[in-house]
Amino acid sequence: MYEPIRTKSVHSTMAGTTTDFPHRSREEELDIQLAGHLSALLAVTDELRSLEPSTDLDTAAERLAEQVTRLRGGGTPVRAVASGAGDVAALHERAHALAGRALVVAASRADTAVAILAAERMDAHALSSVG
Repeated sequence: MYEPIRTKSVHSTMAGTTTDFPHRSREEELDIQLAGHLSALLAVTDELRSLEPSTDLDTAAERLAEQVTRLRGGGTPVRAVASGAGDVAALHERAHALAGRALVVAASRADTAVAILAAERMDAHALSSVG
């Protein structure tokens, strides 16, 4: 009635694991995701620095770059070339959202340093987008 299965399953089974493709741990995946969020936040921060220079944004950019470098195992983050044009309020809103995403991932991987940095950036961008 049914034809027997003749090929090996493409899915791993509970009985055994396949090693024919690379696997990453949950921590590695979270590191990649967190580095991506922080890199995007760094790019927006660089754009904001070109529009409204401040020591707070300079310090934040340095701290963000340090964390991205750490998460990427020493790889220096690519820095954005600021265009000098843009809506400052929209950039602050975007930075606030990116910092929030970074905070969620940092909390899930128990990275206190990044969680504190992300929370500080959320506060700074929330105040700047209102004012």
